[in-house]
Amino acid sequence: MNPTTPWQRLSPDLAAAMRPRLAATTQAVASAITAAVPAFATAGEPKVTRDVQAAVQVALEHFFDLVGTSEPALAPRAREVFLALGAAEAREDRGPEALLAALRTASRVLLRTAAEALAEVGVVDTAALIDLSDAISAYVDELAAVSTDGFTLQLREQAGERERRSRQLAELVLRGSAAASVVLSTAAGIGWRTLEILVPVLLPLDQARDARFRFGQDGIVAERERDAVLLLRGGPRSTRRQLTESLGRRGAIVGPALSWTQMPAAVRLAELTAELAGGGPGPHFTDDYLAALALRGEPSALPILSARRLAPLAHLRPSQRESLLTTLHTWLLHWGSRSDVSAELFIHPQTVSYRLKRLRELLGDDLDDPTARFELLVVLSARGPTDHDV
Repeated sequence: MNPTTPWQRLSPDLAAAMRPRLAATTQAVASAITAAVPAFATAGEPKVTRDVQAAVQVALEHFFDLVGTSEPALAPRAREVFLALGAAEAREDRGPEALLAALRTASRVLLRTAAEALAEVGVVDTAALIDLSDAISAYVDELAAVSTDGFTLQLREQAGERERRSRQLAELVLRGSAAASVVLSTAAGIGWRTLEILVPVLLPLDQARDARFRFGQDGIVAERERDAVLLLRGGPRSTRRQLTESLGRRGAIVGPALSWTQMPAAVRLAELTAELAGGGPGPHFTDDYLAALALRGEPSALPILSARRLAPLAHLRPSQRESLLTTLHTWLLHWGSRSDVSAELFIHPQTVSYRLKRLRELLGDDLDDPTARFELLVVLSARGPTDHDV
Protein backbone atom coordinates (compact mmCIF):
# COMPACT_ATOMS: atom_id res chain seq x y z
CA MET A 1 0.00 0.00 0.00
CA ASN A 2 1.38 3.38 -1.00
CA PRO A 3 1.99 5.88 1.84
CA THR A 4 -0.18 8.97 2.04
CA THR A 5 1.05 11.73 -0.24
CA PRO A 6 0.51 15.49 0.30
CA TRP A 7 -1.68 15.70 -2.82
CA GLN A 8 -3.85 12.75 -1.74
CA ARG A 9 -5.52 15.04 0.81
CA LEU A 10 -6.63 17.47 -1.92
CA SER A 11 -10.21 17.45 -3.17
CA PRO A 12 -10.69 15.91 -6.64
CA ASP A 13 -12.83 18.95 -7.37
CA LEU A 14 -9.61 21.00 -7.52
CA ALA A 15 -8.35 19.14 -10.59
CA ALA A 16 -11.74 19.49 -12.25
CA ALA A 17 -11.72 23.22 -11.59
CA MET A 18 -8.13 23.72 -12.72
CA ARG A 19 -8.14 21.80 -16.00
CA PRO A 20 -10.14 24.42 -17.92
CA ARG A 21 -7.64 26.98 -16.67
CA LEU A 22 -4.61 25.03 -17.95
CA ALA A 23 -3.78 27.29 -20.90
CA ALA A 24 -4.22 30.50 -18.92
CA THR A 25 -2.29 29.16 -15.92
CA THR A 26 0.54 27.95 -18.17
CA GLN A 27 0.81 31.40 -19.72
CA ALA A 28 0.66 33.12 -16.33
CA VAL A 29 3.39 30.92 -14.85
CA ALA A 30 5.64 31.27 -17.92
CA SER A 31 5.21 35.07 -17.92
CA ALA A 32 5.96 35.29 -14.19
CA ILE A 33 9.13 33.23 -14.65
CA THR A 34 10.29 35.47 -17.49
CA ALA A 35 9.65 38.60 -15.46
CA ALA A 36 11.16 37.38 -12.19
CA VAL A 37 14.27 35.49 -13.34
CA PRO A 38 16.87 37.52 -15.32
CA ALA A 39 18.41 34.41 -16.84
CA PHE A 40 15.14 33.76 -18.63
CA ALA A 41 14.86 37.29 -19.97
CA THR A 42 15.45 35.87 -23.45
CA ALA A 43 12.12 34.08 -23.27
CA GLY A 44 10.91 36.35 -26.04
CA GLU A 45 12.85 34.13 -28.43
CA PRO A 46 10.47 31.58 -29.97
CA LYS A 47 12.40 28.45 -28.98
CA VAL A 48 12.96 29.59 -25.39
CA THR A 49 9.30 30.55 -25.09
CA ARG A 50 8.22 27.15 -26.36
CA ASP A 51 10.60 25.32 -24.02
CA VAL A 52 9.46 27.23 -20.94
CA GLN A 53 5.77 26.84 -21.75
CA ALA A 54 6.16 23.15 -22.56
CA ALA A 55 7.86 22.48 -19.23
CA VAL A 56 5.23 24.45 -17.33
CA GLN A 57 2.39 22.66 -19.09
CA VAL A 58 3.84 19.21 -18.38
CA ALA A 59 4.33 20.13 -14.72
CA LEU A 60 0.78 21.47 -14.35
CA GLU A 61 -0.88 18.57 -16.17
CA HIS A 62 0.93 16.06 -14.02
CA PHE A 63 0.07 17.91 -10.83
CA PHE A 64 -3.61 17.85 -11.77
CA ASP A 65 -3.31 14.09 -12.38
CA LEU A 66 -1.84 13.64 -8.88
CA VAL A 67 -4.67 15.39 -7.04
CA GLY A 68 -6.45 12.91 -4.76
CA THR A 69 -4.02 10.05 -5.51
CA SER A 70 -1.11 8.36 -3.76
CA GLU A 71 0.97 8.28 -6.93
CA PRO A 72 4.65 9.36 -6.77
CA ALA A 73 5.40 12.96 -7.67
CA LEU A 74 6.84 12.34 -11.12
CA ALA A 75 5.89 9.86 -13.78
CA PRO A 76 8.65 8.94 -16.27
CA ARG A 77 7.54 11.51 -18.87
CA ALA A 78 7.55 14.43 -16.42
CA ARG A 79 10.79 13.24 -14.87
CA GLU A 80 12.52 13.23 -18.26
CA VAL A 81 11.32 16.77 -18.96
CA PHE A 82 12.86 18.16 -15.78
CA LEU A 83 16.02 16.11 -16.06
CA ALA A 84 16.39 17.68 -19.50
CA LEU A 85 15.77 21.16 -18.10
CA GLY A 86 18.56 20.76 -15.57
CA ALA A 87 20.88 19.38 -18.23
CA ALA A 88 20.10 22.33 -20.50
CA GLU A 89 21.11 24.78 -17.76
CA ALA A 90 24.47 23.04 -17.48
CA ARG A 91 24.98 23.11 -21.25
CA GLU A 92 24.21 26.84 -21.25
CA ASP A 93 26.99 27.22 -18.66
CA ARG A 94 24.57 28.54 -16.03
CA GLY A 95 24.27 27.37 -12.47
CA PRO A 96 21.07 25.72 -11.17
CA GLU A 97 20.07 28.92 -9.33
CA ALA A 98 18.03 30.32 -12.24
CA LEU A 99 15.99 27.15 -12.64
CA LEU A 100 15.37 26.90 -8.89
CA ALA A 101 14.25 30.53 -8.84
CA ALA A 102 11.89 29.77 -11.73
CA LEU A 103 10.38 26.86 -9.79
CA ARG A 104 9.83 29.03 -6.73
CA THR A 105 8.07 31.60 -8.90
CA ALA A 106 5.93 28.88 -10.48
CA SER A 107 5.03 27.58 -7.00
CA ARG A 108 3.72 30.98 -5.90
CA VAL A 109 1.64 31.51 -9.06
CA LEU A 110 0.22 27.98 -8.92
CA LEU A 111 -0.72 28.35 -5.24
CA ARG A 112 -2.59 31.59 -5.91
CA THR A 113 -4.40 30.24 -8.96
CA ALA A 114 -5.31 26.94 -7.25
CA ALA A 115 -6.62 28.76 -4.18
CA GLU A 116 -8.87 30.86 -6.41
CA ALA A 117 -10.11 27.69 -8.11
CA LEU A 118 -10.88 26.10 -4.71
CA ALA A 119 -12.87 29.14 -3.72
CA GLU A 120 -15.07 28.69 -6.76
CA VAL A 121 -15.92 25.06 -6.03
CA GLY A 122 -16.58 25.29 -2.32
CA VAL A 123 -15.71 26.78 1.02
CA VAL A 124 -11.99 27.28 1.46
CA ASP A 125 -10.94 26.74 5.05
CA THR A 126 -7.55 26.96 6.67
CA ALA A 127 -6.95 23.20 6.56
CA ALA A 128 -7.65 23.04 2.82
CA LEU A 129 -5.23 25.90 2.12
CA ILE A 130 -2.53 24.26 4.26
CA ASP A 131 -3.02 20.97 2.41
CA LEU A 132 -2.81 22.80 -0.91
CA SER A 133 0.36 24.63 0.11
CA ASP A 134 1.96 21.39 1.37
CA ALA A 135 1.10 19.55 -1.85
CA ILE A 136 2.43 22.25 -4.14
CA SER A 137 5.63 22.68 -2.05
CA ALA A 138 6.31 18.94 -2.01
CA TYR A 139 5.67 18.68 -5.74
CA VAL A 140 7.93 21.62 -6.62
CA ASP A 141 10.64 20.29 -4.29
CA GLU A 142 10.57 17.06 -6.30
CA LEU A 143 10.83 19.01 -9.56
CA ALA A 144 13.80 20.91 -8.15
CA ALA A 145 15.53 17.71 -7.03
CA VAL A 146 15.10 16.07 -10.46
CA SER A 147 16.28 19.23 -12.25
CA THR A 148 19.36 19.34 -10.05
CA ASP A 149 20.00 15.68 -10.87
CA GLY A 150 19.85 16.54 -14.57
CA PHE A 151 22.24 19.44 -14.04
CA THR A 152 24.71 17.24 -12.16
CA LEU A 153 24.52 14.40 -14.67
CA GLN A 154 25.18 16.81 -17.54
CA LEU A 155 28.18 18.29 -15.75
CA ARG A 156 29.58 14.80 -15.22
CA GLU A 157 29.03 13.96 -18.87
CA GLN A 158 30.66 17.21 -19.99
CA ALA A 159 33.59 16.65 -17.64
CA GLY A 160 34.08 13.17 -19.02
CA GLU A 161 33.85 14.41 -22.61
CA ARG A 162 36.22 17.29 -21.91
CA GLU A 163 38.67 14.90 -20.29
CA ARG A 164 38.54 12.63 -23.34
CA ARG A 165 39.10 15.56 -25.69
CA SER A 166 41.84 16.97 -23.47
CA ARG A 167 43.74 13.69 -23.64
CA GLN A 168 43.23 13.60 -27.39
CA LEU A 169 44.52 17.18 -27.78
CA ALA A 170 47.58 16.46 -25.65
CA GLU A 171 48.40 13.40 -27.74
CA LEU A 172 47.96 15.32 -31.00
CA VAL A 173 50.20 18.17 -29.87
CA LEU A 174 52.90 15.88 -28.52
CA ARG A 175 52.88 13.72 -31.63
CA GLY A 176 53.42 16.79 -33.77
CA SER A 177 52.26 15.29 -37.05
CA ALA A 178 48.54 16.08 -36.99
CA ALA A 179 47.01 18.62 -39.35
CA ALA A 180 46.60 22.07 -37.83
CA SER A 181 42.87 22.04 -38.56
CA VAL A 182 42.43 18.85 -36.53
CA VAL A 183 44.42 20.19 -33.59
CA LEU A 184 42.62 23.53 -33.55
CA SER A 185 39.22 21.86 -33.83
CA THR A 186 40.03 19.59 -30.89
CA ALA A 187 41.24 22.58 -28.88
CA ALA A 188 37.98 24.41 -29.57
CA GLY A 189 36.16 21.35 -28.28
CA ILE A 190 37.57 21.89 -24.79
CA GLY A 191 36.95 25.62 -24.84
CA TRP A 192 40.35 26.78 -26.08
CA ARG A 193 39.29 29.29 -28.73
CA THR A 194 42.91 30.07 -29.50
CA LEU A 195 45.95 27.84 -29.34
CA GLU A 196 49.25 29.65 -29.39
CA ILE A 197 51.96 29.39 -26.73
CA LEU A 198 52.21 26.30 -24.52
CA VAL A 199 54.55 25.45 -21.65
CA PRO A 200 55.36 21.75 -21.23
CA VAL A 201 55.89 20.49 -17.68
CA LEU A 202 57.21 17.00 -16.95
CA LEU A 203 55.80 15.52 -13.74
CA PRO A 204 56.01 12.20 -11.93
CA LEU A 205 53.26 9.93 -13.19
CA ASP A 206 51.46 9.85 -9.84
CA GLN A 207 50.91 13.62 -10.05
CA ALA A 208 48.89 13.55 -13.30
CA ARG A 209 45.50 13.59 -11.58
CA ASP A 210 46.51 16.40 -9.25
CA ALA A 211 47.78 18.44 -12.20
CA ARG A 212 44.44 18.10 -14.00
CA PHE A 213 42.65 19.39 -10.93
CA ARG A 214 45.19 22.06 -10.02
CA PHE A 215 45.40 23.69 -13.45
CA GLY A 216 41.82 23.00 -14.61
CA GLN A 217 40.90 24.78 -17.83
CA ASP A 218 44.43 26.12 -18.32
CA GLY A 219 46.16 22.78 -18.84
CA ILE A 220 45.89 19.36 -20.43
CA VAL A 221 47.76 16.25 -19.34
CA ALA A 222 49.14 13.26 -21.22
CA GLU A 223 50.22 10.23 -19.22
CA ARG A 224 53.23 8.37 -20.57
CA GLU A 225 54.95 5.20 -19.49
CA ARG A 226 57.24 6.81 -16.91
CA ASP A 227 55.94 10.34 -16.44
CA ALA A 228 53.17 12.79 -17.26
CA VAL A 229 53.32 15.86 -19.47
CA LEU A 230 51.28 18.89 -18.49
CA LEU A 231 50.76 21.30 -21.40
CA LEU A 232 49.94 24.65 -19.89
CA ARG A 233 48.55 27.56 -21.88
CA GLY A 234 50.73 30.65 -21.94
CA GLY A 235 49.38 33.24 -19.52
CA PRO A 236 49.53 34.41 -15.90
CA ARG A 237 49.59 30.86 -14.51
CA SER A 238 52.52 29.81 -16.68
CA THR A 239 55.02 32.47 -15.57
CA ARG A 240 58.17 31.31 -13.84
CA ARG A 241 57.10 32.82 -10.54
CA GLN A 242 53.66 31.23 -10.59
CA LEU A 243 55.00 27.84 -11.63
CA THR A 244 57.64 27.93 -8.90
CA GLU A 245 54.90 28.54 -6.34
CA SER A 246 52.35 26.10 -7.71
CA LEU A 247 54.70 23.23 -8.49
CA GLY A 248 56.70 23.52 -5.28
CA ARG A 249 59.07 20.66 -4.57
CA ARG A 250 57.39 18.19 -6.87
CA GLY A 251 60.32 17.22 -9.05
CA ALA A 252 58.87 19.07 -12.05
CA ILE A 253 60.81 19.98 -15.19
CA VAL A 254 59.46 23.07 -16.93
CA GLY A 255 60.22 23.19 -20.64
CA PRO A 256 60.43 26.33 -22.77
CA ALA A 257 57.34 28.35 -23.67
CA LEU A 258 56.91 27.84 -27.42
CA SER A 259 54.28 27.65 -30.13
CA TRP A 260 52.12 24.54 -29.90
CA THR A 261 53.65 23.39 -33.20
CA GLN A 262 57.04 23.19 -31.45
CA MET A 263 55.92 21.08 -28.50
CA PRO A 264 57.73 17.88 -29.54
CA ALA A 265 61.03 19.78 -29.51
CA ALA A 266 60.09 21.58 -26.28
CA VAL A 267 59.35 18.29 -24.53
CA ARG A 268 62.62 16.80 -25.75
CA LEU A 269 64.47 19.78 -24.30
CA ALA A 270 62.65 19.27 -21.00
CA GLU A 271 63.69 15.60 -21.01
CA LEU A 272 67.33 16.56 -21.61
CA THR A 273 67.03 19.15 -18.85
CA ALA A 274 65.97 16.39 -16.48
CA GLU A 275 69.20 14.55 -17.30
CA LEU A 276 71.32 17.63 -16.67
CA ALA A 277 69.46 18.59 -13.48
CA GLY A 278 70.19 15.19 -11.99
CA GLY A 279 67.01 14.89 -9.96
CA GLY A 280 66.14 16.96 -6.94
CA PRO A 281 62.85 18.52 -5.90
CA GLY A 282 62.87 21.30 -8.49
CA PRO A 283 61.16 22.75 -10.28
CA HIS A 284 63.94 22.90 -12.87
CA PHE A 285 63.53 25.24 -15.85
CA THR A 286 64.90 24.39 -19.28
CA ASP A 287 65.57 28.10 -19.82
CA ASP A 288 68.41 27.77 -17.27
CA TYR A 289 70.01 24.96 -19.26
CA LEU A 290 69.68 26.20 -22.84
CA ALA A 291 73.34 27.21 -23.14
CA ALA A 292 74.51 23.83 -21.85
CA LEU A 293 72.15 22.04 -24.22
CA ALA A 294 73.33 24.17 -27.15
CA LEU A 295 76.98 23.38 -26.37
CA ARG A 296 76.08 19.70 -26.27
CA GLY A 297 74.87 20.05 -29.84
CA GLU A 298 71.12 19.94 -29.27
CA PRO A 299 69.89 21.68 -32.45
CA SER A 300 66.67 23.14 -31.06
CA ALA A 301 68.31 24.76 -28.03
CA LEU A 302 70.37 27.43 -29.79
CA PRO A 303 67.49 29.09 -31.73
CA ILE A 304 65.46 29.33 -28.54
CA LEU A 305 68.38 30.74 -26.56
CA SER A 306 69.07 33.22 -29.35
CA ALA A 307 65.47 34.36 -29.44
CA ARG A 308 65.43 34.82 -25.66
CA ARG A 309 68.72 36.72 -25.40
CA LEU A 310 68.41 38.86 -28.52
CA ALA A 311 64.73 39.72 -28.17
CA PRO A 312 65.46 43.31 -26.98
CA LEU A 313 67.17 44.00 -30.34
CA ALA A 314 64.53 42.39 -32.54
CA HIS A 315 62.80 45.68 -33.38
CA LEU A 316 65.94 47.38 -34.74
CA ARG A 317 66.79 47.86 -38.40
CA PRO A 318 68.91 44.94 -39.68
CA SER A 319 72.00 47.09 -40.27
CA GLN A 320 71.74 48.73 -36.84
CA ARG A 321 71.14 45.40 -35.15
CA GLU A 322 74.11 43.83 -36.92
CA SER A 323 76.53 46.58 -35.93
CA LEU A 324 75.43 46.37 -32.28
CA LEU A 325 75.72 42.57 -32.19
CA THR A 326 79.16 42.66 -33.78
CA THR A 327 80.30 45.21 -31.22
CA LEU A 328 78.77 43.22 -28.37
CA HIS A 329 80.44 40.00 -29.50
CA THR A 330 83.84 41.62 -29.72
CA TRP A 331 83.35 43.36 -26.38
CA LEU A 332 82.54 40.06 -24.71
CA LEU A 333 85.55 38.36 -26.27
CA HIS A 334 87.85 41.12 -25.02
CA TRP A 335 86.40 41.17 -21.51
CA GLY A 336 84.99 44.64 -21.87
CA SER A 337 88.09 46.39 -23.21
CA ARG A 338 86.86 49.28 -25.35
CA SER A 339 90.30 49.92 -26.82
CA ASP A 340 90.59 46.33 -27.99
CA VAL A 341 87.10 46.51 -29.51
CA SER A 342 88.04 49.72 -31.30
CA ALA A 343 91.26 48.20 -32.66
CA GLU A 344 89.68 44.96 -33.84
CA LEU A 345 86.67 46.57 -35.51
CA PHE A 346 88.62 49.56 -36.89
CA ILE A 347 86.14 52.04 -35.44
CA HIS A 348 86.63 55.12 -33.29
CA PRO A 349 86.56 54.61 -29.49
CA GLN A 350 83.67 57.07 -29.25
CA THR A 351 81.71 54.88 -31.65
CA VAL A 352 82.40 51.92 -29.36
CA SER A 353 81.18 53.97 -26.38
CA TYR A 354 78.01 55.01 -28.22
CA ARG A 355 77.19 51.45 -29.22
CA LEU A 356 77.83 50.10 -25.74
CA LYS A 357 75.60 52.78 -24.27
CA ARG A 358 72.87 51.75 -26.68
CA LEU A 359 73.38 48.08 -25.82
CA ARG A 360 73.09 48.85 -22.13
CA GLU A 361 69.82 50.67 -22.80
CA LEU A 362 68.52 47.59 -24.59
CA LEU A 363 69.96 44.78 -22.49
CA GLY A 364 70.09 46.44 -19.09
CA ASP A 365 71.58 44.39 -16.26
CA ASP A 366 72.24 41.43 -18.57
CA LEU A 367 75.57 43.06 -19.46
CA ASP A 368 76.66 42.72 -15.82
CA ASP A 369 75.22 39.26 -15.15
CA PRO A 370 77.80 36.46 -15.64
CA THR A 371 75.20 33.92 -16.77
CA ALA A 372 73.61 36.32 -19.24
CA ARG A 373 77.01 37.34 -20.61
CA PHE A 374 77.98 33.70 -21.11
CA GLU A 375 74.72 32.92 -22.90
CA LEU A 376 75.13 36.00 -25.11
CA LEU A 377 78.62 34.85 -25.99
CA VAL A 378 77.35 31.38 -26.89
CA VAL A 379 74.65 32.87 -29.10
CA LEU A 380 76.90 35.40 -30.81
CA SER A 381 79.75 32.93 -31.34
CA ALA A 382 77.35 30.59 -33.09
CA ARG A 383 76.46 33.28 -35.61
CA GLY A 384 79.81 32.79 -37.33
CA PRO A 385 82.22 35.45 -38.61
CA THR A 386 80.82 38.75 -39.87
CA ASP A 387 82.39 41.66 -41.67
CA HIS A 388 83.66 44.34 -39.33
CA ASP A 389 81.77 47.62 -39.43
CA VAL A 390 83.81 50.77 -39.99
